[in-house]
Amino acid sequence: MQHRTLGRDLSVSAIGLGCMGMSEFYGPRDDAESLAVLRRAVEQGIDFLDTADIYGPHHNEDLIGRFLAETGAAVKIATKFGIVRKPDEYARTIDNSAGYMRQACESSLRRLGVERIDLYYVHRLDRERPIEETMEALADLRQEGKIGHIGLCEVSAATLRRAHAVHPVTAVQTEYSLWSRDVEAGVLPACRELGIGFVAYSPLGRGFLTGRFQAGSAFEEGDFRAGLPRFAPENAAANGALVEIARGIAAGKGCSAAQVALAWLLAKGYDIVPIPGTKRLKYLDDNVAAVSVSLSEAEQTVLDQALSRLPVAGERYTPEGMKGINM
Repeated sequence: MQHRTLGRDLSVSAIGLGCMGMSEFYGPRDDAESLAVLRRAVEQGIDFLDTADIYGPHHNEDLIGRFLAETGAAVKIATKFGIVRKPDEYARTIDNSAGYMRQACESSLRRLGVERIDLYYVHRLDRERPIEETMEALADLRQEGKIGHIGLCEVSAATLRRAHAVHPVTAVQTEYSLWSRDVEAGVLPACRELGIGFVAYSPLGRGFLTGRFQAGSAFEEGDFRAGLPRFAPENAAANGALVEIARGIAAGKGCSAAQVALAWLLAKGYDIVPIPGTKRLKYLDDNVAAVSVSLSEAEQTVLDQALSRLPVAGERYTPEGMKGINM
């Protein structure tokens, strides 16, 4: 497994593991299989696990805490605060207050069973609260040794610069993939200007870029993709053209479309770390193998040209899910 450095000194595996789906949003959960995936990920060299307090809610941090207690695995843990949800509800509010932050951090430390969170993200930003105030409170937690590094999710370039002026930001986490490239216009250049790492979530388009889903695909009960605009039949049909381009390149290289999508991201810069999520061993193995897939300049050009002429149909989330994005 290769390694990359986020910010000044946070070394992590070149591909991390997004753990959200082990707890909710993608159908029924199976803790036994999820624990097997976590064990296999560490065996294959992944040492960067991504979670959040709202995944479950709380179940995901509890699960990772159980894994750490059982294995003592040497991994970097990234978790998040800021989105507030009630159990069994998708509706959310955003709270970046210092009091809530401290309470959330203490709770995450307890569930994870660790003394320090390696990377602590603001999950979504509160429009009514100055980023400077939030960063000062995060700096206090870091000074106390409760967190090692500070991260921001789905932040605008302007807000990122303001935040970084208060305290160094180690990483920005935002959706980035073949069908989500908004970050290239402002956020990613700002990260590079400031020396901030970039963590790409949903690098496989919530599974769509693997080619597993077609227009009209059925979803398991509890799978939130059934309600996402890009998976609506008419949009899925249009977006399928991009998958076919990736499949064509994959066929010529003897790899999967998912590996092409991940290799494309990895080739965009050594400051980028994708965190594909899975709760299935077969998908984990496929994702890890992407670090060995190299795209030629010609293959990257084919993909980039396809992206420029194939507009993506549909928003990333529903209006509820878009709360706090690009603030």
